[in-house]
Amino acid sequence: MSAEPNPSVLGRAATLLRAVAAEGEQGVTTSDLARRTDLARPTAHRLLAALAEEGFLDRDAGSGRWLLGPELFLMGSLAAERYDIGDAARPVLRELARETGESAFLSARRGDETVCLAGEEGSFPLRSHVLYPGIRFPLGVASAGLVILAHLPDRDIADYLARTDLSTDWGATHARPELTRRITATRESGWCVNPGLLVEGSWGMGAAVFDQRDEPRWALSLTGVESRFRADRRGELGGLLLRHAHSLSRELRRRPPHRTH
Repeated sequence: MSAEPNPSVLGRAATLLRAVAAEGEQGVTTSDLARRTDLARPTAHRLLAALAEEGFLDRDAGSGRWLLGPELFLMGSLAAERYDIGDAARPVLRELARETGESAFLSARRGDETVCLAGEEGSFPLRSHVLYPGIRFPLGVASAGLVILAHLPDRDIADYLARTDLSTDWGATHARPELTRRITATRESGWCVNPGLLVEGSWGMGAAVFDQRDEPRWALSLTGVESRFRADRRGELGGLLLRHAHSLSRELRRRPPHRTH
């Protein structure tokens, strides 16, 4: 790449890296990546090859699938000291999964998206597979994205909704009136509910985790099948989420600033 690359080239490369990361250890083909990122296949292949040359991606010789490369691991290790909260969150996830029997997850805000960072499976044999480490959703989509959006200042919410139409990709249940109604309900209870809006029968609940500036930077979520999220149980689950989210927020606020910013 040139010394002063076109920002659009960087944006496309970043989009490809995120798409590869979302597939985890199974990897993904060039054709699938081109389709998911709306890039022409030759363009996608050229960028993927350049990223592989720099060590940001690997390509499996047998399957031809792309995987994250060693350079990202090295960079991630250096960045972990600043951004990783896994040591504090993992015990919380384990306890949530133990207490509820549902799968528990930690997600982080990244701009206008949330990315799932970690998960802990519950003991109940039926599970939702919508949420898993690496997957990204826009703010307002899935329980983590909704609860973080709901706890932003009114001005930030209004700005986001003015420039974002979630219904295009996520359906009428994510149109602005419906989303506004869920934001209001989330603010009233403190926790949010995703009643199978992404996959029918797959429910989720979330609570926000706050940083030292009292901003919602992360979210704890529980996911499972609809029958496990009956109305008479949601209050209990919401209370557990809030308790653990508050506990994790307090723990993170005690850390030096560079550990959470």
